Amino acid sequence: MLLDEYQERLFVGGRDTLYSLSLERINAEHKEIHWPCTATQVDECLMKGREKSECANYIKVLHQYNRTHLLACGTGAFDPVCAFIRVGRWTEDRLFLLEADAVESGRGRCPYDPNSSCVSTFSRGELYVGLYTDYWENDAALCRLSDHSHTRTERDDRQQLNEPKFVGSVVIPDNDDGDDDKVYFFFTEKAIDTESGNNAVYSKVARVCANDVGGQRMLVNKWSSFSKTRLICSVPGPNGIDTHFDELEDVFVLRKKDEKNPEIFGLFSTTSNIFKGYAVCVYHMDHIRAAFNGPFAHRDRPEHHWTAFEGKVPFPRPGSCASRVNGGRYTSSKEYPDEALRFARDHPVMFQPVQPLRRRPVLLRADGERRLTQVAVDRVEAQDGHYDVLFIGTDDSVVLKVITIYNKDTDTMEEVLLEELHVFKVPVPITEILISAKRQQLYVGSEFGVAQVKVHQCDLYGSACADCCLARDPYCAWDGVTCSRYDPAGLHAKRRFRRQDVRHGNAVQQCNGLQVNGEQLQKSEEKSVFGVENNSTLLECSPRSPLAKVLWFIQRGADKEEVRGDERVVKTPHGLLFLKLRRMDAGIYLCQSAEHGFIQEVARVSLEVLEEERVEELFHRAEEDEAGDAHLKAPPCPLPQGSASKLWYKEFLQLIGYSNFHRVEEYCERVWCSDRKRKKLKSLQPKWKYSHAQERRGRARGDHHRSPRHAPGT
Repeated sequence: MLLDEYQERLFVGGRDTLYSLSLERINAEHKEIHWPCTATQVDECLMKGREKSECANYIKVLHQYNRTHLLACGTGAFDPVCAFIRVGRWTEDRLFLLEADAVESGRGRCPYDPNSSCVSTFSRGELYVGLYTDYWENDAALCRLSDHSHTRTERDDRQQLNEPKFVGSVVIPDNDDGDDDKVYFFFTEKAIDTESGNNAVYSKVARVCANDVGGQRMLVNKWSSFSKTRLICSVPGPNGIDTHFDELEDVFVLRKKDEKNPEIFGLFSTTSNIFKGYAVCVYHMDHIRAAFNGPFAHRDRPEHHWTAFEGKVPFPRPGSCASRVNGGRYTSSKEYPDEALRFARDHPVMFQPVQPLRRRPVLLRADGERRLTQVAVDRVEAQDGHYDVLFIGTDDSVVLKVITIYNKDTDTMEEVLLEELHVFKVPVPITEILISAKRQQLYVGSEFGVAQVKVHQCDLYGSACADCCLARDPYCAWDGVTCSRYDPAGLHAKRRFRRQDVRHGNAVQQCNGLQVNGEQLQKSEEKSVFGVENNSTLLECSPRSPLAKVLWFIQRGADKEEVRGDERVVKTPHGLLFLKLRRMDAGIYLCQSAEHGFIQEVARVSLEVLEEERVEELFHRAEEDEAGDAHLKAPPCPLPQGSASKLWYKEFLQLIGYSNFHRVEEYCERVWCSDRKRKKLKSLQPKWKYSHAQERRGRARGDHHRSPRHAPGT
């Protein structure tokens, strides 16, 4: 996917097709380019033993070539092809055309296999790409391609690349001299663990000079500046033994005003057979540059340990670029002396690895329930500072919206799950996440399709000050009326007092005057629940926040007593479950949520326990009376046992009292009726009876939940 804010379009490469979508609404006014393979290409692909699904043109490379054209490359049924796509100069042009006369071979720029890993970046008319260049995927390479020259890694050199899986690439300037720009590639590769003899997988970052054209006599058309080092993402453990996350899944470059110093976010997984865990680590550019400017790694023989090279390093230092910043003595890498080129070829590995910020992950997931696939980051300004909002894609169509807060006093990280967004109707892996800070939108890609999601949904937190504050969403603040977008530069921010506390979520302090002693004044509406003695009954209660602690109390007169769970009464995520009701359980139950010192009442339930003997007697009388009684009021639904008698209904009302008739009718209808009968009854009953039921169902769906389960998508 390619986000073009200037053209206001989202360009997407798919199978045999290119799409141009509107950033405002991706399912409106879209355009398509059909770019299939020829029949000959498909036949040749099938004859080579490939599956029919593989013998198509999968677009794997898509970049802005200039103001009027895109560069697109596809697998071409295992015969890669590239072409230019005309998009016009202005948004009014709305062009989207493939220039058929400019289609050319894509070998070296696009992989053969659609399932092969491939990363690329485009800068100053040159394409930098990491891929497998051959049909059988034996030749992995980092390449630079332009109209006049090309540079790549050495063939069959396991020191440079050893069965890599390419993850990301980016061009980052070191200073104001454009000739000193560096290209960084992120990947995992196999490495021989000399101590155990086992194949290990390590995450690496490699660096080359953007203007590197190779040597004149040595390293002809090969990188003279290639070097790499390990990316560390680990959790310190007891006895100095760290838990390492070695498999790099995705990388995101968070650009800042200083384009020379972005922050690198890496999503890692474990390669352990014991457990499956994920971590996000953050790297600063000064740490990365320090590793590449440090000592080179050296070992005398393949079976020996790596040590820091202590000999003389030639000039110019391998890894430095031909630029004015480096003295201006050399105008091209072709002028480098053979001694420097030979050293660069023999020492591609740096000794010092790159450590993450604070030497630990900012986020950890070790539950193994989901596979994490993608990460994207948005830096947000809140009232109490800046926060990095992480959008993490999973393998089941979910995007997790998370912030992490560092506690300097305890040297720990707190993770706060803000939202859980289900963006596709089917559980498919998220393959890409792009952020438009200008439009405050996420664009989420998968094999199933593309979804457009808002980065914030402040209205879902409700209109209460406490709920908005407890949400701890840096995008949102309470404005005196409702929970709305926090805009520090907006005029409304000056007119209204904004209440927000992302770091602590202290609703007691922020919403002072709206509660007394930390307890909300407003009480929830009382609901009635009828249970039968010795049967099971559930008192439902779902707090807005999944992070809140739920407390249950039973009110007896003016006093209230906390309900303690035991083998008969179980506290569940859905409410209080009585496995076996007793008459003494009757009473008014209060469900309260407690979070960050703020307590509020979520539900108030009046439980009435019916005597088991009386209920059984009524059911037996109903079974014995086959004729029924036509003048008695019909129950809302037939008896579950199928009896046609209606006598039980009158007796049932006598048992519980006619004053509770409307509440009981609604309760029985909700529990016993089928959907079709419920709809029929709904059309016949007064509207007020169903307003509360609809509200309850809305809450059950998560419409007002702290962590919404659904988000708008296409």
